[in-house]
Amino acid sequence: MPVHEGLALYAAATEAGALGLPMLEVGTYCGRSAVLLADAARAAGVSALTVDHHRGSEEQQPGWEYHDPSVVDPEIGLMDTLPTFRRTLRRAGLEEHIVALVGRSPQIAAVWNGPLGLVFVDGGHTDEHANADYEGWAPHVAEGGLLVIHDVFPDPADGGQAPYRIYRRALASGAFTEVAATDSLRVLRRTAPGI
Repeated sequence: MPVHEGLALYAAATEAGALGLPMLEVGTYCGRSAVLLADAARAAGVSALTVDHHRGSEEQQPGWEYHDPSVVDPEIGLMDTLPTFRRTLRRAGLEEHIVALVGRSPQIAAVWNGPLGLVFVDGGHTDEHANADYEGWAPHVAEGGLLVIHDVFPDPADGGQAPYRIYRRALASGAFTEVAATDSLRVLRRTAPGI
């Protein structure tokens, strides 16, 4: 995530923190955006949560553009970003300000029961995963809360289209209104029920 998009995410989290509700991120990877949410949550006195299975998205697997062999567990041969994520939080001094939910997003969303002040969707970039993240978590965004979607590229030449499609879906639902755009980061506010 480029710095200016990170600053936009931090601004959205700071605003959402005023609702007094937890904030949740889907897609942790090594924790860069989690640090931003945790710091905003700390300042607001709310909880930050991050959801990830820590085995990497499609584009992070061996042979793909964003593969990083340094996060492969040598014992089992699979990606494991959880240790790196934990070190990132420790270095930032924010371990006690975030709850790591380790598992698949749809499974965790199915048992989640409360409202959220902010949901940041930055998980898998296939239609299957992006839609599951949207359908699982958007219903939990409280009235006035924010839905933030990363990697929204209207032009397919710039990037994958699944995040763009859930962004368009959110707007078409009438439940969300766009309030900010910073390159591929979109911030939407819940203004009506539904998804």
